[in-house]
Amino acid sequence: MSKRDELITKYAADIKEKIGETADLDLLTKVTIGCGPAIYGKDASTVSGSSEKELETVKNNFLIKKLGLSASDDLDGAIESVMTKYGKSNRSKYRAVVYYLLTKHFKKEAVYNK
Repeated sequence: MSKRDELITKYAADIKEKIGETADLDLLTKVTIGCGPAIYGKDASTVSGSSEKELETVKNNFLIKKLGLSASDDLDGAIESVMTKYGKSNRSKYRAVVYYLLTKHFKKEAVYNK
């Protein structure tokens, strides 16, 4: 099993344990691949829900650039909703899981079907 496959398995378990949902492994795999090498770095692989700078990066680089959403969509509200769903007290919010949840939130799965 490759390192990426191990991480995807870990992310799926995280979704099951912390959110209580069964992950769509196909979508989770595509989102994880889309994160690129960031998934391997200790700091880059997680999202700090309390860092405004980090949340701006998620909004601009993922929601607007990758998913093609406009600033008029309730991006901050969606990020807040996902952070709450993932667990405010949960310090390790994996970037791939946050992106996966945001993709599902906005029903933008088609972005990854190209």
